[in-house]
Amino acid sequence: YGNFIDDLRLYVRGGTGGMGYARLGGEGGRGGDVWFVAQERTTLKSMKDRYPQKRFIAGTGANSSVKALKGEKGKDIEVHVPLGISVLCDDGKQIGELNAAGERLLAARGGLGGSLATNFMPCKGQRRIVRLDLKLIADVGLVGFPNAGKSSLLSKISHAKPEIANYAFTTIQPQLGKIMYADYKQISVADLPGLIEGAHANKGMGHKFLKHVERTKQLLLVVDISGFQLSVKTQFRTAFETILLLTKELELYKEELLTKPALLAINKMDLPCAKDNLNELMKQLQNPQDFLHVLQEEMIPANTLKFKDVIPVSTYTGEGIEELKAGIRKFIYEEAEQENEEYKKKKLLLLQTSE
Repeated sequence: YGNFIDDLRLYVRGGTGGMGYARLGGEGGRGGDVWFVAQERTTLKSMKDRYPQKRFIAGTGANSSVKALKGEKGKDIEVHVPLGISVLCDDGKQIGELNAAGERLLAARGGLGGSLATNFMPCKGQRRIVRLDLKLIADVGLVGFPNAGKSSLLSKISHAKPEIANYAFTTIQPQLGKIMYADYKQISVADLPGLIEGAHANKGMGHKFLKHVERTKQLLLVVDISGFQLSVKTQFRTAFETILLLTKELELYKEELLTKPALLAINKMDLPCAKDNLNELMKQLQNPQDFLHVLQEEMIPANTLKFKDVIPVSTYTGEGIEELKAGIRKFIYEEAEQENEEYKKKKLLLLQTSE
């Protein structure tokens, strides 16, 4: 994964409370809290570099005294974290998520100060080891086997400059790009490390790849029209088989991924025989049930993906690129409109029931 970090373990501890003043019934100050605050332009790598110890301990509450019977609260600590973070306990249980700039999450609570209830003895703050798990937030996630041309496609449709080569697994870390439209609208696209067969079982970069797909609003499957073969030892897959296998990997990891709106980009249309292969593929996609016998039973997905559109493209000649950009925008906006309508209906229903 190179220098890209998508999870980080930290130790957090709330401050200890202050001592109570037994003779005068004084109350010690509460210990400080540790807060995670989402901030743009922060990465897990920058956090790791800035805090090599990865320990965050809040301030101790002030003791109660004759001059101040109620002690002051200990100093809080605010830790800036990237957007799109899930905060998990060490046992994997989720504490919360931070998705928008300025969102806050209490990571460790400070201990109570000494008072009559605690026999004037202070309490220790909450302590735990937490894991920050990053899932990229993008409008569109590019999904495909290695060498399908995802990086080339990203460089064509956006301003990103990913590394491109003619061998499998050029992309070993996620790349984010933005499609810029003539009216200054922007849509973010994530090119994620190539899937392989068995990714759901964490083969290759399985889970590191698949967890990033969860946060994208729309899937863009990129398939090589001439088929795909990872190595000499693995079986050759046609474009149709590739689509089924990608669907199966998504389904086995998390079935909800198949409910996301999906577009299909058929890449490398500049190759010889591409037109014939495309005609055959379109027939297979219209009636997938008639062609499922080509795969072994355990590789056939329970549900096939319903594509909003199928767009033939060539990153070499530029064919279909503008059409693809327009398609991505159209379906993103359609989805947003639909969500808006559903939100309005819910609000209206709430108002009617409250009346």
